[in-house]
Amino acid sequence: MRLWIKDPIAILSEGAERGIVIEDGVIAELVARGRTPMLPVDGTFDAGRHVIVPGLVNTHHHFYQTLTRAHPEAINKELFPWLQALYPIWARAVTPETFRLATRLALTELMMSGCTTAADHHYLYPGGLEAAMDIQAEEAERVGLRMTLTRGSMNLSQKDGGLPPDSVVQDTDTILADCERVLAKYHDRSKGAKLQVALSPCSPFSVTRELMRESAVLAERHDCRLHTHLGETHDENAYCEAKFNCRPVDYLEDCGWLTSRTWLAHGIHFNDDEVHRLGHACVGVCHCPTSNMVLASGQCRTKELEAAGSPVGLGVDGSASNDNSNLMEGLRHALMINRLTYDAASVTHLDAYRWATEGSARCLGRDDIGAIAIGKMADLAFYSLDELRFSGAGDPLAALILCGAHRADRVMVGGTWTVTDGEPVTIDTARLRHEHGEAARRFLESL
Repeated sequence: MRLWIKDPIAILSEGAERGIVIEDGVIAELVARGRTPMLPVDGTFDAGRHVIVPGLVNTHHHFYQTLTRAHPEAINKELFPWLQALYPIWARAVTPETFRLATRLALTELMMSGCTTAADHHYLYPGGLEAAMDIQAEEAERVGLRMTLTRGSMNLSQKDGGLPPDSVVQDTDTILADCERVLAKYHDRSKGAKLQVALSPCSPFSVTRELMRESAVLAERHDCRLHTHLGETHDENAYCEAKFNCRPVDYLEDCGWLTSRTWLAHGIHFNDDEVHRLGHACVGVCHCPTSNMVLASGQCRTKELEAAGSPVGLGVDGSASNDNSNLMEGLRHALMINRLTYDAASVTHLDAYRWATEGSARCLGRDDIGAIAIGKMADLAFYSLDELRFSGAGDPLAALILCGAHRADRVMVGGTWTVTDGEPVTIDTARLRHEHGEAARRFLESL
């Protein structure tokens, strides 16, 4: 079926003023101003109420943290004390049942904000949660999003001088064996893949050098991406200098990670030489503006990283340091903090869109999503300007960010509607809110 998405208010694509034609889940044609589709269409969708942007791509999250949003033990803390307060709680909170609900809620929340592809950095493995990646694969299919299953890991606990409790880490052999299993089962490198896999040791202070190196070898063998936290805080830099006698980027290179396979979460505290080295190697950086502000971690050097050659993407980060899963809101925060970092003239709304779409797609190693262009997958987010916040807005694309859009009216993934009239097609949000809320409440009461 050829579907003409017709006459939007505005669309983030040149030469598509009258919309686009979708065929077999792919963008087949851009319809320029004053034109009609070149070939007959089987149907039309009147987009006269909508501003259309490429489906947003979230490149860093921690779905399980939806269970502990605004937790009284963790608010008003920076990263290390925040983690120390929450790790023992997560060790007891995260079970297969609660993890499934947390994943479903985070995916749904992301999709309702206009996100069509998500990567979740899951590294927490208390006993009983060995099938975490299988649960996430099932929930991504249920909700309707594309997903990079980011098989995280920790093997350096408190008894070894690391930060996490002993009960949430695994040994190296167990981790690598499950990485092999997950890659064999879910890693799809074909165009339009719904599931791909990345290997993601958590951070320098929770994994061993051996695990970092073995993960890099495995990624090369299976042609998948690598992901980890790096350069998030001054404390992390100090830890690396004390533990490894080098800075985090030096450690990354020593472990075989300074390659275009890698994308990093946060990437804040890099000096000029490190920015140059990361860019030269085409290492991606996921900018997490909301989390960085909540935890007072610092400001990512987005402009310098992009100029050096690094893809820069966008992520909401964990729902206990954000504390939501709204990627459209993250675009506004990215615009604001980067204007504060640089200036108002050289950081525009188009930069924020680029980070959340094309830049994020590059971080995940995907060239089939992230833009409204012929041959790309028909992953689209539709926003209306009906709310009071948009009244008087002159530039519709700028208005979505500057006026604070936070909820898509419609979302399409691969040509299939996944959100209509602001609600997910396959998820009962009222029921999900009740079930997830009850799970979180029971957990809090048991502490």
